Amino acid sequence: MEENVQNTAPVIKLPTNRALWKYIVFTPITLGIYPIVVYSKISTEINKIASKHDGKSTMHYCLIFFIFSWLTLGIVPLIWWNNISGRIGRELSLRNLPYSFSEGTFWGWSFFGSLIIVGPFIYIHKLFKAMNMLCEDYNQKG
Repeated sequence: MEENVQNTAPVIKLPTNRALWKYIVFTPITLGIYPIVVYSKISTEINKIASKHDGKSTMHYCLIFFIFSWLTLGIVPLIWWNNISGRIGRELSLRNLPYSFSEGTFWGWSFFGSLIIVGPFIYIHKLFKAMNMLCEDYNQKG
């Protein structure tokens, strides 16, 4: 007798190899283009992963970076980072992944952590780890 089991894993796998060392090395080599590409991919991937659960859509990072950042004197990027951090954190919780990430992670490490210089790097590391975990889970379960 044949069992009918549906595989919900996606055909196209999302990357799970983001790392802080790559960010630090490739940002100066590419004259700042590497972070734009990475954050753009993250904004696209979180939409792919979370939209079926929350029905929301995160604006593409290029729009934020090239248009709204200077147009709003940096206010919209702060809101965007706050929102994407919260969305990633909620998706981690929804998928029962054991990692703490939220809006507070952004404000604590990236914004206020800039006072101790290494804070933004800690935030980026936490962001990459959270996205790697989400992408790995998505690659397995859909």
